Amino acid sequence: MKTDSILILDFGSQYNQLIARRIREKGVHSLIKPCQVSFEEIKGLNPKGIVLSGGPSSVYDKNSPVCDKAIFNLGVPVLAICYGMQLVTQFFGGTVESGIKSEYGKTFFEADSVSPLFKDIPSRMKVWMSHGDQVVKMPPGFIKTGSSDNTSIAAFMNLEKHLFGLQFHPEVTHTDHGTQMIENFLFEICRCTPNWSMDSFISETITHIQNTVGEKDRVICGLSGGVDSTVASVLIHRAIGDRLTCVLVDNGLLRKNEANKISGMIRSNFGITLLVANAEEKFLSGLTGITDPEIKRKTIGRIFIDVFEDQAKKAGHFRYLAQGTLYPDVIESVSAKGGPTATIKSHHNVGGLPEKMNLALIEPLRELFKDEVRKVGRILGIPEDIIGRQPFPGPGLAVRILGEVTKERCDILREADSIVVEEIKKAGLYKKIWQSFAILLPLKTVGVMGDSRTYENVVAIRAVESSDGMTADWVRLPYDLLGHVSNRIINEVDGVNRVVFDVSSKPPATIEWE
Repeated sequence: MKTDSILILDFGSQYNQLIARRIREKGVHSLIKPCQVSFEEIKGLNPKGIVLSGGPSSVYDKNSPVCDKAIFNLGVPVLAICYGMQLVTQFFGGTVESGIKSEYGKTFFEADSVSPLFKDIPSRMKVWMSHGDQVVKMPPGFIKTGSSDNTSIAAFMNLEKHLFGLQFHPEVTHTDHGTQMIENFLFEICRCTPNWSMDSFISETITHIQNTVGEKDRVICGLSGGVDSTVASVLIHRAIGDRLTCVLVDNGLLRKNEANKISGMIRSNFGITLLVANAEEKFLSGLTGITDPEIKRKTIGRIFIDVFEDQAKKAGHFRYLAQGTLYPDVIESVSAKGGPTATIKSHHNVGGLPEKMNLALIEPLRELFKDEVRKVGRILGIPEDIIGRQPFPGPGLAVRILGEVTKERCDILREADSIVVEEIKKAGLYKKIWQSFAILLPLKTVGVMGDSRTYENVVAIRAVESSDGMTADWVRLPYDLLGHVSNRIINEVDGVNRVVFDVSSKPPATIEWE
């Protein structure tokens, strides 16, 4: 059965994958390409519709990103969001200027029911704005379909050209009825058929892996025991069988007893060939004296690849290295599709990769969010106690130890973190919380224990709720639970005399501290 597809052109918005996600949630395939992609490639993709994303640039700036104007001659509907709407305005002879007053966050929007984009939607609603520029004069042939308190032209359309523009972001959850607008674009305007699903993704991905690897080449895969790497491994194993070899790198940065738990689980459940590489000394030696978080991540990435290449040589000839990279890793590290998306932080299996590597990469989950990966895992039959695990960063405890990473500091954090996880599970909150963990701070404080003065480490507790890792809010843990966790850490973990609780949300903070 032919699968309809919506193409998203990336102009640098941090919300690009949210657009793709909302479309996939409606059962329609979506893909992201850089805004500079050639018209011939776009034409070859044969999309049922095109979305122009937002972005941080101003359309009147020198070297601001643009797409090939020929896409508007394809005869397919175009939904232009934020910067995309301003670009359409400029392309077709309208005027964009810096606004007298910027709009950031929630505002009220008045919709004109004449637009099919607003079918079955109240005329007045709260929407999420994020712009300093605005359309002050529409191009010829366009009509206004909505306004906000500070933006006279907050939505427009040209039915003849199948063009629809929104100054706000329908893809974010803060916009009321945003999913209905996307649904209207897909089914009322583009006439898509909702026949894409996680089952479709699995089938397409297995075929892609088989075509990429061929009938003889072998793949070596990093397996941490977390959700992402486990799902990636099982998916690849489903595609090529025994030509997959997984390697668990015991880098000294794992959680308490993690290496033993992972190796036992993988060997008993999946029949996947698993090698365990004890590289603790190599990693800790490489991290000696390093305190900058970006240098930490890149160092871990470099050593990670070195260990893999060494294991690959010992185990035979491998052509491919597989990783469980997810889209939040990608979008925070680099521009996901070659577009102008801003870098937030490097992830060890994205930004930390060396320019020259002896293994080609396979990242089957690169365009999925965590909850989508869990859906894939359940379809593949992976046990729930694995699928339900909270996310754990690729660089491990190194990015939860602020300052220099040493074996002593890793041991302290391992013990503290195990207490946090144990008590969160006992409280019945583990599966209700996106992430809950401990952080070791780079400072010491004065305390009193057993009538004696102490000068020891501070541990922070972090607990956040999220649906996709792109935004998150801190969890209001019960005071009694926090007090019990604090008492256990201080009494049971040598070297800690103070515990604090992180009440920051993302944004402005990130989930991990580094």
